[in-house]
Amino acid sequence: MAGQASSSTTAGGAEPRPRAGVPVWRVGKPDALLAGAVGAARAALLEAVDAEHIGRHLGAKSEGERLVTHLFECLRPGYRGWQWYVTVARVSRSKIVTVSELGVLPSEDSVLAPEWVPWSERVRPEEREQAILDAAAEGVEAADEADEYDDEAADESADDSSDEGPDEAEEAEAEEAEAEEAIEAADAEAAGITDIDDEID
Repeated sequence: MAGQASSSTTAGGAEPRPRAGVPVWRVGKPDALLAGAVGAARAALLEAVDAEHIGRHLGAKSEGERLVTHLFECLRPGYRGWQWYVTVARVSRSKIVTVSELGVLPSEDSVLAPEWVPWSERVRPEEREQAILDAAAEGVEAADEADEYDDEAADESADDSSDEGPDEAEEAEAEEAEAEEAIEAADAEAAGITDIDDEID
C-alpha cells in the first residue's frame, strides 16, 4: 500500500493541496458495500489494537475496483496525528467483505523523525579536521610508547649484565682456559705427541 498523501487540484488552477492520510487514493467512488463495512473494519482492528487506542471513523476511500480503505483516529500515546487504516475488498458479485491489510500511517499533523542525513554530510569541516588531528596524535602516542618499551628492555638487559660479580668473571675465564687446553691436548694426541721429550727425539 502506498505511503504518500494524494493531492487534489482546487478550482481556479490553484496548487494541489495534500489530503490528510498517507495512502494514495485512486479516483472514483468507493464501493458501496465496502464503504459501509465500518464495523467489519473496526472489528479487524480490535484484534490487533487495544480499544482505547482506536478513535472515531474518519472516512472510507477508494483505492480501486472493489477495494476500499477505512481510516480511524489513532489515540495511542506518542502517535499524535496518526491514523489507523484497514483495507477491505470483495470479489465480483460477492457480499463477503475480506480484510486485506491494516496498520497505522502518519498524516500532515503527525510528529515524525527528521530525515536521515549521511555522516559525511552532517559532520562540519572543523569536526573532520579535529578527527584527523586526534588520529595523528594517537599514532604519535603509540610510537612513543613503543620507544619507551624498547628503552626499558635495554636497561633491564644492562642491569642483568652488571649483576655478574668479579668471581663469576674469573670462573668464566678459567673455564675458557681449560677448554682451550683440552683442545690442544686432543690435537697433540692425534699427532702422536705425548710428551715434549718425544717431540725432541
